[in-house]
Amino acid sequence: MSEIDPRTPILVGGGQYTDRAAQQGKFTNDVAPIPMLEKAARMAAADTGAADAVIKAIDAIAIVRLIADSSESRRLPMGVITNPPRSLAKRLDVAPKREIYTAPGGNTPQQLVNHFAEKIANGETEVALLAGCENFATMMGAIKKGVALDWAEDAGGTPEEFGDYRRGSSDYEKAHGAWIPVNNYPLFENAIRGAKGRGVTEHQKKMGDLFARYNEVAAANPLSWFPTRRSAEEIATPSASNRYVGFPYTKYMNAVIEVDQAAAVFMTSVAKARELGIPEEKWVYLHGCAEATDIWLLSERADYTVSPAIKLMGEKAFAMAGLTIADIGSMDLYSCFPSAVEYALDAFGLDQDDPRGFTVTGGLPYFGGAGNNYVMHSIVTMLDTMRDKRGTYGLVTANGMYATKHACGIYSTIPTKPGWKREDPKSYQKQIDALDRPKLVEVANGDATIETYTVMHDRNGPSFGIVIGRLADGSRFLANTPAGDAAAMQTLMDVESLGRKGTVTHADGKNVFVPA
Repeated sequence: MSEIDPRTPILVGGGQYTDRAAQQGKFTNDVAPIPMLEKAARMAAADTGAADAVIKAIDAIAIVRLIADSSESRRLPMGVITNPPRSLAKRLDVAPKREIYTAPGGNTPQQLVNHFAEKIANGETEVALLAGCENFATMMGAIKKGVALDWAEDAGGTPEEFGDYRRGSSDYEKAHGAWIPVNNYPLFENAIRGAKGRGVTEHQKKMGDLFARYNEVAAANPLSWFPTRRSAEEIATPSASNRYVGFPYTKYMNAVIEVDQAAAVFMTSVAKARELGIPEEKWVYLHGCAEATDIWLLSERADYTVSPAIKLMGEKAFAMAGLTIADIGSMDLYSCFPSAVEYALDAFGLDQDDPRGFTVTGGLPYFGGAGNNYVMHSIVTMLDTMRDKRGTYGLVTANGMYATKHACGIYSTIPTKPGWKREDPKSYQKQIDALDRPKLVEVANGDATIETYTVMHDRNGPSFGIVIGRLADGSRFLANTPAGDAAAMQTLMDVESLGRKGTVTHADGKNVFVPA
């Protein structure tokens, strides 16, 4: 293998695990973030076949931001961890030159891989440890049961920031409820349904069929948070145990964030891997990678039926790899909700029934939606898949916020060509930023038409409706259904409401839409 460029970046170890103590009603400090990160890191080091040497050689540690530390306050309820990468470094007895704690976003694990591949290729990093965990199940369980836990650590120093820290939503969006994933992705879904010309019943079946494919993989994965086999009909049909969350999504179509899972990856160069004694059968190459961001605010996107950023990102990654989607043998398409997968299927030109399948883990609703870190599990699982299926290619996609921030990677045990280099994402991001945006009005009055919509539910049934609509002049607005108007909410679900007419009025800082 002497023809391989010694600076070629490779992934050499991956580790992941699922802690089930919370599922058994046990809430302890053993499932605190730093102990979880250490365990995953040591598993990843062991996977390289040269654990001690790899750990000693670490010169960069990057930690994916905890979901409980992703709010605007950025404070864990069990105590502040001031510098997670340094806390982990101390447990591993290393002093890396770089300590990174990322911005929020499910895109960040793959973004980190892309970043460090470039740094390794340029000779700026030798051994990088990328890790993340989610212990939301223990955190929420302890709060509910009144169990006092203490995760606070002050390791000193301030970690380097990495990623995009902009707020995901505007005040206008937040005022109308369009600011959290369970509320926003259903808005995408109904728009997609309309573009496909489907009625609610037909589309519900399609979503059930799609996610049953994810569920089947999760049911066979021992690391899945919910390794329970469910039929397409069970996933798609509202029931007492599978209520609507945001119409048309049932509970079984939503990412499950209350999990306790951790994962980590080691990256280095071919030359350093040889020096450290890492066997070549452990090496996995990053053939193509890219990142792109859709128009930042949901309310400003021109078209809710497609993701221009995923399409552009895919074009760049496949061009870099010299491959097409037909060359891919395994995939893990980000699956927080069906619309996220459907965006990717459209962008890559894939049919929903593609026999290759779309996940190696089982997906966020079934394997577990480990907060910002789910894709680290995708990557670790893809490493194992590539090693088992040597000579094939695997695609991982990652998604942050509301189908906003995207990253992808193409993996294989086949060596990459000499001179590994990626295109700077900033060079093509301007193509997305230049897209036309509709005129947005915050004060809306008059005749209006529904562009897309959802009806949010709680345990007692429909709670409020969200409408994105257009006024007669084509300008866009956000609105809610009248407070407490059960009939208005029910009619949005009972009657085809895409393109439906009505009236919108503004009062007390909010728009209210009444369907005709």
